Amino acid sequence: VQLVESGGGLVQAGGSLRLSCVVPGFTFEAYYIGWTRQAPGKEREAVSYISPSDGTTWYADSVKGRFTISSANAKNTVYLQMSSLRPEDTAVYYCAAGRRGITAPILDQYDFWGQGIQVTVSS
Repeated sequence: VQLVESGGGLVQAGGSLRLSCVVPGFTFEAYYIGWTRQAPGKEREAVSYISPSDGTTWYADSVKGRFTISSANAKNTVYLQMSSLRPEDTAVYYCAAGRRGITAPILDQYDFWGQGIQVTVSS
């Protein structure tokens, strides 16, 4: 399973970015699809996930109200719209997929991972 992320880059504080994750050749609705991030010198942090089968979403407290996750099931694609970005959001963001009912995205437990994409927020 190959997860392909796109949309990262450099943005000023207060700006926005949208990350995309395409998961081709996949039973999309059988998985949770989420985003985690890892900043330099810090542990990996679960950011958000969505269950494409029923639209259930979850957000870490650090991004609640600023980030929005959504899915386009016909395209096997998940988006993470990031607004009001802060320098502390700077990290490598990873798209991940985990089997529904088996993995625990809130605990950063997934089966498959993307390569990661850099997001840098300047102050």
